[in-house]
Amino acid sequence: MSEINDLVRKSLLFDFYGALLTEHQRRIYEEVVFNDYSLSEIAEAEGISRQGVHDMIRRCDRSLEEYEQKLGLVAKFREIEKLVKESSDQETARKILEIL
Repeated sequence: MSEINDLVRKSLLFDFYGALLTEHQRRIYEEVVFNDYSLSEIAEAEGISRQGVHDMIRRCDRSLEEYEQKLGLVAKFREIEKLVKESSDQETARKILEIL
C-alpha cells in the first residue's frame, strides 16, 4: 500500500472510530499521524518515552483496524461512494455525496 493510500485509510478509520479511543490516544494519534510530529516531540510533550508513543500508535492502528473488521463502516462508505460516482443520475449522486 502506498504511503498516501495508507494515510487515507488511517484518516477514514480515525474519522469513523476515533471517538472509541481514549482522549489521550486520540491526541497522540492526531499529533503523530496527521500533524506529522516526531515520536520524540510527542514523548517530550507528554512526558513519556519515545517507545511508549510508538507502542501507542501501533495499538491505536490495531484497535482501529479491529473496529473496521467487526463493523465494516469504512468499507460500506467506500462502496456507497463508488456506486454514487458510477451513478447515471448526476443530481442524485451529487446530493448523496454532499451528505457523505
